[in-house]
Amino acid sequence: MPAPSPPTGAPVTLDAMLAARDQRAAHQRDALARFQLPVVSVTLVAPGPVKDTPRTRFAMEVAAADLDALFRRQGWAVPFQEIRTAPTGPEALYAVAADALALKRALAEREDTHPLGRLWDLDVICPQRGGLSRTALGLEPRRCLVCGEPGHACARARRHPLETLLGVIEERIDAYRA
Repeated sequence: MPAPSPPTGAPVTLDAMLAARDQRAAHQRDALARFQLPVVSVTLVAPGPVKDTPRTRFAMEVAAADLDALFRRQGWAVPFQEIRTAPTGPEALYAVAADALALKRALAEREDTHPLGRLWDLDVICPQRGGLSRTALGLEPRRCLVCGEPGHACARARRHPLETLLGVIEERIDAYRA
């Protein structure tokens, strides 16, 4: 595998990432209170200190287009949609008029089958139940980008060098673009 391209964005600190996570959670709570509908929160798998790059922006554009098409096919109204780009990476938030479990199943299917789906983190927050997990639906945990083992175990153990992960992500995005 070739070495990944040098990062083109600004590195972000852990404090900036934690602040972005807190802001995202507040934004999710606001959307839940305002719309009383399941909320879809979209972030990207972007290891390392650089989160906002042309490739991550492209991956978010593809995710947004795919979700828009899915919601139309299913006939699910989307009274709220917002896509944000920040140094901590692109993210999106939707309020969707759908059954939360059916929505989570459909999004897990997109994560598992779309060529870039493994790079998307598509969370569903239900107004009544809170966050819905894949395992609560009886679905397999997400797999590691590099070796195919359970992804959380590899991430926690830092089994793969950052350069390897970035190279795999680059390859996936570049292959999709081609």
